[in-house]
Amino acid sequence: RMQSPVGMIPDLAEHLVGAGGKRLRPLLTIASAHLCDYQGTNHHKLAAAVEFIHSATLLHDDVVDDSDKRRGKTTANLIWGNAPSILVGDFLFARSFNLMVEAGSLEALGVLSEASSIIAEGEVQQLASLRDVEMSEDTYISVIGAKTAALFAAATEVSAVLAKRPQAERTALKTYGQELGIAFQLVDDMLDYNGNSTRLGKAVGDDFREGKMTLPVIHAYQSAKAAGRQTEIDFWNRVISKHEQNEVDLDTALRLLDKYGSLEATLSAANTHVAAAQNALQIFACSEWKTALTRLADFVTQRLY
Repeated sequence: RMQSPVGMIPDLAEHLVGAGGKRLRPLLTIASAHLCDYQGTNHHKLAAAVEFIHSATLLHDDVVDDSDKRRGKTTANLIWGNAPSILVGDFLFARSFNLMVEAGSLEALGVLSEASSIIAEGEVQQLASLRDVEMSEDTYISVIGAKTAALFAAATEVSAVLAKRPQAERTALKTYGQELGIAFQLVDDMLDYNGNSTRLGKAVGDDFREGKMTLPVIHAYQSAKAAGRQTEIDFWNRVISKHEQNEVDLDTALRLLDKYGSLEATLSAANTHVAAAQNALQIFACSEWKTALTRLADFVTQRLY
């Protein structure tokens, strides 16, 4: 599906897709289809569509963030340039819709196309709030609920749609995916500060260097405000709002995150969303696929990459 007579398209797409990744989103589609006892094969097409949407957003994100490493490899935008990366991302979006149409479910097409719109809205919302040191936790959860969790939710919901399951099961799987997606992003936020760059396939501290307000920083900043620590408040305003950073600032940020238990608070929040995801599965009868999805949720908060 990545093939094209325009040679740059498969070359650039293969560079990203061939670099690996967890393939978590298409796995969710396939596992959810089995949970719903779907007997056809169109879930494979929808799983591929989900992965193409995700890959397209990664290509676009790397341009927006000016990233230089993805999945342990040099980003496509550094090799081919920004314009080709954006255009190949557009190609993957288009291919994803080809796959949705082939799957033959107008409802499934609606779920995934709506998710694509929500993802874009979330990305714009994040861009608009970049370096806003006063961002609240609720606002941040809203942002990641759109830019990250919406595709998780769609990846699981489309399987219930395809299997023509009752609305209650469709809602349950959507909730599972949404909560899991939020937890996944929160763990990503945490790993950006305490992860291993080799395992992550990208540099630790990228979010900090880009001036992104993620939950660890929100927690540390709000804790400093509550304690009346003006020096710390001034620090976060300088490195985030003004984006004036020096080589020792990341170490200072890490010390403040440690002081207030901000990484632990982020992991705790992620675990709360994992529990909500697992709770949503209670509507389903016990099966190996329900167990698999339950354990997959546990993996999200236990992963090191």
